[in-house]
This record gives sequence, structure tokens and C-alpha cells, in this order.
Amino acid sequence: MDSATSNQSATSPQPGLAGTADNGLKIVIVGGFGAGKTTMVRSVSEIRPLNTEETMTQAGAAVDDLTGVHAKTATTVAFDFGRITIDERTILYLFGAPGQERFWFLWDRLFSGTLGAVVLVDTRRLAESWYAIDRLEHHGTPFIVACNDFGGPVHTQEQLREALDLPDGIPLIDCDARDRTSSKYVLITLLEHLQALSTAPPVLSTPSVREPSAT
Repeated sequence: MDSATSNQSATSPQPGLAGTADNGLKIVIVGGFGAGKTTMVRSVSEIRPLNTEETMTQAGAAVDDLTGVHAKTATTVAFDFGRITIDERTILYLFGAPGQERFWFLWDRLFSGTLGAVVLVDTRRLAESWYAIDRLEHHGTPFIVACNDFGGPVHTQEQLREALDLPDGIPLIDCDARDRTSSKYVLITLLEHLQALSTAPPVLSTPSVREPSAT
């Protein structure tokens, strides 16, 4: 093989993957420790995902809350990255955020330029989801909530919304992060939510009326 052919092979996109796209959209998957963020990126990505998983050690067990996830042996220490093509013009770039509290300082940087987010919830550890929701609301980042199936306690939609203090306008769905079809449905739900927000009429605020001051 000559050098020109070799260089072309090295730089050509993989079969079925577009080399460029008009719209590259950044999506972040957040949630508590062990909620399944890395699993979701792996299940849905059309490329081999980049991940920064490291083996958990006894030293880490002293600072990470392992309640309900004692079988977990590896953890993300920076972020996961994957990609999925929506159509010829649109590609989603997926970033999975680390879940441990000691890595939360990375989240604000990760949210920069984000179109929208998925909050992945483990119903056995609902409190682990509060920080993710709080930070997304702080940044004004649109999001949906997906409850990953760990075979934990069954809650009604009303109970989950109340526990997460989740407004009715934010989609709340069930999923299995291990299943590609289920994970794709989560992303489609997010895109539909973003589309609905973009076409919604603006909310006009009513100007406040000040009482005349006494003279």
C-alpha cells in the first residue's frame, strides 16, 4: 500500500459514520454514583466509547458511599464520551459525568456548551440525584429524568416527582441503561423535550408596580 493510500485510510471516517455534520450537539448524562451513566454511554454509542474508569480500591471505599452498590468494582474518574448519529446533519456527542461527590467539581466545566442533559436515577438511592438536578437548574440547562432499572423498590410517578421535587413539565421515564433501544428512547425523549421548549411561546413577566413613596 502506498503512503497516499495509507494516509487516506487513516483519516477516513468509519463506514456508516459521517465525517462532518452541520449540527454537533453536546448531551451530558449525570446522576449519582453507580446510577449507570457509563453503561448508558456504552450501550448507545456507535463508536467505541472513551472512558476513564479505574478499579475501585479500599482507600476509595472510605470516601465513596457504597450503600446499595457494593458489587461495583470500577468507577469513572473524569468522564465518558460516546457518539450517536441522528441523521446526515445531526450528531449527538455524549458525555457521562462522574458520580462521586469528590469529582463534582468537574461538572460545571462539563456543562459548558451543553444543549441538554439526562439525569439518570437509581430508585434505591434517590437522594443521590438531588445534586445533579440542582446544578442543572442553576445553569439553566434543560433536562429529563430517566429511572434506571436496578430491580429496586417500585414507586409511582407521583411519588418520584415528589421525592425529586420535579415539576410536571420535566419528562420522567423508565429505562434500562444496558439496553441500546431503551437508551436511544431516553435520548429521543430528551430531544423531543428540547424541541418542545424551543417552540413554546415565551413567558412574559408582568412588570411590578411600585407604590408612590410618601413625601
